Amino acid sequence: MHEAWWISLIKAGLVINLVMGAFAYTTWLERKVLGRMQLRYGPNRAGPFGLLQPIADLIKLVRKEAFFPDSSHELPYIVAPVVSCFTALAAFAVIPWGAGWTIDGHYVRGAVANVPISLILIFALGSIGIYGFIVGGWASDSKYSILGSMRTCAQLVSYEVSLALSVLGVVLMGQSLNLVDIVDKQQATLWFFLPQFVGLCVFLLGGIAETSRPPFDLPEADTELVAGYHTEYSGMRWGLFQTAEYINLIVLSGLAVTLFFDGWHFPWVHSLDVLGPLWFVLKLAILVTAFIWLRASQPRLRYDQLMRFGWKVLLPVATLNALATALLVVWV
Repeated sequence: MHEAWWISLIKAGLVINLVMGAFAYTTWLERKVLGRMQLRYGPNRAGPFGLLQPIADLIKLVRKEAFFPDSSHELPYIVAPVVSCFTALAAFAVIPWGAGWTIDGHYVRGAVANVPISLILIFALGSIGIYGFIVGGWASDSKYSILGSMRTCAQLVSYEVSLALSVLGVVLMGQSLNLVDIVDKQQATLWFFLPQFVGLCVFLLGGIAETSRPPFDLPEADTELVAGYHTEYSGMRWGLFQTAEYINLIVLSGLAVTLFFDGWHFPWVHSLDVLGPLWFVLKLAILVTAFIWLRASQPRLRYDQLMRFGWKVLLPVATLNALATALLVVWV
């Protein structure tokens, strides 16, 4: 069914605000979970249970002076965090959170844009977003920032190969690059995390490295690089880089839910699929909490260990998984 253009605009504004709100309270959730796991309280001053802490952080960042080095390349220095944040937000536009609804005679799709090659579009936007991190470090004209951007380039390019190969098995089983079609295929057969468990493990590990989350946060290892590629950033320019990192985490979790955990569907009870967005958000929240748990429990890898793990472990495993899936799809 066709969706009116003005409905797409309303959905785009709604999704942007919801994702930004989810990003803000993901930072609160992370600080709370880390605090509990380390026998601390976490944020508990700004509002009840510290719920106003993200708003307090936003006010602080907006009011903070936005300095930059005299020797920096001004235009790419300013544009880099905007590019990273924009691509992260745009990637969520093709992730479906429901089957679609008819409201007052108007059809509303379960995603902002239902693109036939939506999976490729997400990877393309992620690749463009990497330029924001790399150019931001280079344009700062600081040796620490340049080292951080070099690590970013090497790490993200290395793990993006494994990440793309890890979903190839899902594409072969779903016989489509459209995320809605992949969810429908799981509903007709079984959740893909069962036959593609190896692909799921590679996807999650590669995704953690792609989003520079601990224990793969070498591009911004604060004990070595003084915050890495965004050393020379402050105020909301720094805040945009952090926003991009957390939104990328949400996008990664949403993509994992869609590709491996049947998207918005409730298991076994089809009548409850009417609450599709609720089940999608719950699955996404579980994955985000798992990433936070990894940060609290795992030590950071050395850089040589990180690169060796990406090229010598994840890449061969992802390749073998894709080949095995292709053979099974052809023969079975």
